Amino acid sequence: MADSTADAGNVLSAEADDHFHDECGVFGIFGRQDAAAIVTLGLHALQHRGQEAAGIVSYDGTQFHVERHVGLIGDTFTKQRVIDSLQGNRAIGHTRYATTGGAGLRNIQPFFAELAEGGLAVAHNGNLTNALTVQRALQKQGSIFSSTSDTETLLHLVATSKERDLNSRFIEAVRQVEGAFSLVAMTAKKMIGCRDPLGIRPLVLGDLDGAWILASETCALDIIGARFVRDIKPGEMVVITSKGIESIF
Repeated sequence: MADSTADAGNVLSAEADDHFHDECGVFGIFGRQDAAAIVTLGLHALQHRGQEAAGIVSYDGTQFHVERHVGLIGDTFTKQRVIDSLQGNRAIGHTRYATTGGAGLRNIQPFFAELAEGGLAVAHNGNLTNALTVQRALQKQGSIFSSTSDTETLLHLVATSKERDLNSRFIEAVRQVEGAFSLVAMTAKKMIGCRDPLGIRPLVLGDLDGAWILASETCALDIIGARFVRDIKPGEMVVITSKGIESIF
């Protein structure tokens, strides 16, 4: 797994943020050879949802590639060397506006982890109100957290789940967290989108010449000329593979 995380001096602090904000932007595409370039455009359209930092994770069929940087999308992700490093026909991205955990480099999303079953990347918009309680329970079981972001809780819940398949693991994980959230996740074979039961955080489904897209807002579809399919429903999880899309409640 290739990982590049860039700092901008002391612009960001890893200390906790006392303020709570509403917005981050998430974007994912599955089934497009220029996936990283498309994600960059989508995140640019979602820049108003987060200006602190951004990240993209792609998968090329063999390896995951990670780029996470402080600042605006145009500051880094428009550079050809960065796009060239993000190979693959699927990718997810995130623009950050700190909610919990502070604005440190270690909190830039998407988060990525190598699980026993393979790599998993997660990009999350929202605030998990019971994250601290869940984290403490996981730590007592031996989990070690590398960030102060509530999003990492989801990775650990999926990793420690006793369910056999990934879909069931995700369902179990999201049922253990509380708050408002929408998320996009990616493995070597799947892209997953999910919304909280009340549907407080937005997530839409789009199509670009047969490639499936998940995004926080339709403006991210408009900028790439994608077709709006529908909103992801409150409490719904969609699983996208090379065979198509499955909806789970």
